[in-house]
Amino acid sequence: MSIKKIYAATVLALATFSCQNHDSDMGVNPEDIYSKTNIFPQPPNQWMGENNPYYTEGYAGDVMPYYENGKFHLFFLHDAKTKPAGEGFHDIHSFETSNFTDFTYQGRQIPYGTSSEADFGVGTGSLVKVGNTYYYYYTGHNEVASFLSGNPRESVLLATSTDMKNWTKIRNFKITAPAGYYDYEFRDPHVFFNSEDGKYWMLVSAQTSDKKAVVLKFTTTNPATGNWTVENPVYTTSSSENYIMLECPDLFKMGNYWYLVFSENWSSNTGTHYRISTSPNGPWTTPQNDRLDGSYFYAAKTVSDNINRYLVGWTARKTPENNTGGKDWAGNIVAHRLVQNSDGTLAVKPVSGLPSVFGQNAVLTVDKITGNASQNGSSFTLSANSQVTFSKLQKANQITFTLNASAGKSGMILAQDTDAGSGVKIALEPGNNRIAAYVMNSGSEDLMNSYSLSSVSGTSYTVTASISNDVCVIYINDKIAFTNRIYSIVNKKWSIFSSAESSFSNINIKNPN
Repeated sequence: MSIKKIYAATVLALATFSCQNHDSDMGVNPEDIYSKTNIFPQPPNQWMGENNPYYTEGYAGDVMPYYENGKFHLFFLHDAKTKPAGEGFHDIHSFETSNFTDFTYQGRQIPYGTSSEADFGVGTGSLVKVGNTYYYYYTGHNEVASFLSGNPRESVLLATSTDMKNWTKIRNFKITAPAGYYDYEFRDPHVFFNSEDGKYWMLVSAQTSDKKAVVLKFTTTNPATGNWTVENPVYTTSSSENYIMLECPDLFKMGNYWYLVFSENWSSNTGTHYRISTSPNGPWTTPQNDRLDGSYFYAAKTVSDNINRYLVGWTARKTPENNTGGKDWAGNIVAHRLVQNSDGTLAVKPVSGLPSVFGQNAVLTVDKITGNASQNGSSFTLSANSQVTFSKLQKANQITFTLNASAGKSGMILAQDTDAGSGVKIALEPGNNRIAAYVMNSGSEDLMNSYSLSSVSGTSYTVTASISNDVCVIYINDKIAFTNRIYSIVNKKWSIFSSAESSFSNINIKNPN
């Protein structure tokens, strides 16, 4: 849970951010376009009423998923677009879903506190049920100077409920960084019952006094007592990693292996990472490809319905909100299904209901061919430095094809403006062993995001791109996911391209049902 770039605007001034209306020139109503796809949800506008200036728009930050009785409860940090001076931030809201394709907004669950309270800023947490009571442990964050004069910046706080709707903050509960740990960075409690240990575990993202990142462990036999005992870290960043923080930790067992998931946002390899062990205390093995998506998918945690396990995070927005803007905190919720490979590594694939969302076939119309390309129905063979441009995408879409390429860069261009040479290029690069996203702007190409292809063998790639609003999630061979924020896809042309000889087979476009 990273609360950067926000605090000063919250305390000192009314921070306002303009949002370009990307649909004004479409000639179609964006509500009509996206009303049938709620697959990447974000908080609705004006949820507190049309006259409240604070919550006219917002984004979803760190997701804290919980499963019970057929429903996934996706608690998340609400990041409001406007934050009046003196107000807190990042209160906890929630969505409910049974299938990760239809989501119902449940509103605010746990509010932020006042500037004199530990949870002036609310941070990531988790919940566990004991008896008839739900215990929600979350981060309190406050760096107001008057508060810091007598308190640590971050602490673990608690709210309880008997219905998962009405929460009571337990004012006399607080865990702060123990001796030997830094009280400025102490957040993101993850609580679960470890049946192998017979105790409840709480993992906390922390730093040692000499600023080494750790996942610190606390245990208790009964959360109702309020007594948690600090133990040794389950993971400490290595000298080669040297991560600043291991945010939003999650720990679970699948088959014979334990998995530790965490996110970090300060290295050259940012995103959601994982480690493997045969014990919840380690030692931990780092897989060859230790990320579970690219850098635009962050703070992901897992949840299981006792059949499948899902990875749920958020996809970063950009500021300013266009393709050349910089990556910013919070955005839309995105969920993947986790699958265990035979060697214990993890694969990522679409949730099972996603294909059913896109049931209407669209016409594939060639608009222009640049270079040398041959067509056979919905399949194309491209020579080096060739491109096939198709007509405009009019709705949320799912695009599928099989790409055969062994060299160079091949893939597709979205949000394409051929006259200005703008758009976003999604390129599979076998020689670089990666898939990459480039922002195209008047002839230049700037790397936006990349992800390893090491989990995919061979040179044949079955590609599925699910697009709704500004979020594009690409799955390859049901092994990896590559998530990006791409603005202005609708009502823009798109292309396939290749810098070396390649083939695109069975291109298919589907619109929502």
